[in-house]
Amino acid sequence: MAHYDAIFKNGTLVNHDGVHAADIGVTGGRIAALGDLSAAAAAAAEVVDCRGLHILPGVIDTQVHFREPGLEHKEDLASGSLAAVMGGVTGVFEMPNTTPLTTSRAAFEDKIARATGRMHCDFAFYIGGTHENVAELPELEKLPGCAGVKVFMGSSTGSLLVADDAGVAAILTAVSRRAAFHSEDEYRLEERKHLRVAGDPSSHPVWRDARAALQCTERLVRLARAAGRRIHVLHVSTAEEMVFLAAHKDIASVEVTPHHLTLDETAYARLGTYVQMNPPVRDRAHRDGIWAGVGNGVADILGSDHAPHTREEKEKPYPNSPSGMTGVQTLVPIMLDHVNAGRISLERFVDMTSAGPNRLFGIAGKGRIAAGYDADFTVVDLKRRETITDRWIASKAGWTPYDGVSVTGWPVGTILRGKTVMWQGELVTPAMGRPMRFLEALPAAV
Repeated sequence: MAHYDAIFKNGTLVNHDGVHAADIGVTGGRIAALGDLSAAAAAAAEVVDCRGLHILPGVIDTQVHFREPGLEHKEDLASGSLAAVMGGVTGVFEMPNTTPLTTSRAAFEDKIARATGRMHCDFAFYIGGTHENVAELPELEKLPGCAGVKVFMGSSTGSLLVADDAGVAAILTAVSRRAAFHSEDEYRLEERKHLRVAGDPSSHPVWRDARAALQCTERLVRLARAAGRRIHVLHVSTAEEMVFLAAHKDIASVEVTPHHLTLDETAYARLGTYVQMNPPVRDRAHRDGIWAGVGNGVADILGSDHAPHTREEKEKPYPNSPSGMTGVQTLVPIMLDHVNAGRISLERFVDMTSAGPNRLFGIAGKGRIAAGYDADFTVVDLKRRETITDRWIASKAGWTPYDGVSVTGWPVGTILRGKTVMWQGELVTPAMGRPMRFLEALPAAV
């Protein structure tokens, strides 16, 4: 008889090889067996009955801002990762716009130390690419737990902003891994600031128009081709970018967000500054264009761009209000509702949240349900109908733009390396997060 640390029984697996019923045996935090692990043939210290549920590879949210260090009043690594696992997310890539900025070895290693054993999910951190640290990037991007280099071509301040072609070209030439970009043209944004209307957040997408995004993405692709480097375009928000990027998939990967797939221009009247994001939520034509990019495969992965601010901050009159909203906890239920509505298949959702991140970033041992891989699972009830509320949100911010929205499809379990972290809305295992490993940055054997 085979013995395992845990067996997840009677579930329906959704994976790279389709949808089928199978049990999963876990040993030492990794998947050891798949198939019929009936009581006569297998035993385990823990048996989790997943009858009526779907087991997905652990969802990886590749864009979150957890605000630590420096801005812990609105989020920290513990609270942000708690929100993640409560929403079925087993891993996150966290961004470098903290205080101090994550642009040096010391700052990066400080975040790894802060996170290890204190975050509830596994994690990786981006290194910010700047004019000042370009010479160190080849070393920094290979640090253990590094997701790669992140560059802000627009919508940032201080040294994190790299708006000029020469600066972007220097960073692309320096790095060897896929670099991620916030692509809005800072020069156009500066020219159009006068279009912001005080007290009217619906003027936000007028100021930060579709041309600012497309113009920057066109520049970025040209620079990447000249350097012969791979790029990842974050939170694509326009129909035109989707059409343009379809011709450049050999070097450019594409992220889309649940809010750009779900919200449209009507949200400004309902939510005001709470829907203010960079790049902005736009009109239905752009939303339809982004869905077209999901349907035809131009869009590679989903990221929440979880970027919390306190209510007091968000309720400042526009344009003094900060851009950003919570999202890591609502990514799975919002997208499962789209699955149930027929807008995206469950298999495509899995591709965009686990297999896709694995494929683009080379995450070692994560992204699929297969022998030898980490036993990271997102367990969902596709038929469960729930209403998202502010009370459910674990982020320090304490609010969601989806308060009062009813969805069909709900995360009921978060399994990290074989341990049940969340089950039926309860946190059942203390924080155990570790840095993710990457194939392009594996340490050499000693």
